[in-house]
Amino acid sequence: MPIENNLRDIRYDLKKSQVDFAHHLGIGIHQYNRYEKQKVQPSLEIALKISEKVGLSVNEIFKLTPE
Repeated sequence: MPIENNLRDIRYDLKKSQVDFAHHLGIGIHQYNRYEKQKVQPSLEIALKISEKVGLSVNEIFKLTPE
């Protein structure tokens, strides 16, 4: 099943640019951009770190979608 995320919405809610949000998360801007555009999915370790940094559960950020 494909995975979708709502990183863009979370970033907008926090009123951060992609660069600022990537720095907040401790990842590179190019890596973050690929996650936000859903071109690649983060590893479990990165997903957990993102979850911790934004104060949301992994399930609130990433969702399985029907094929």
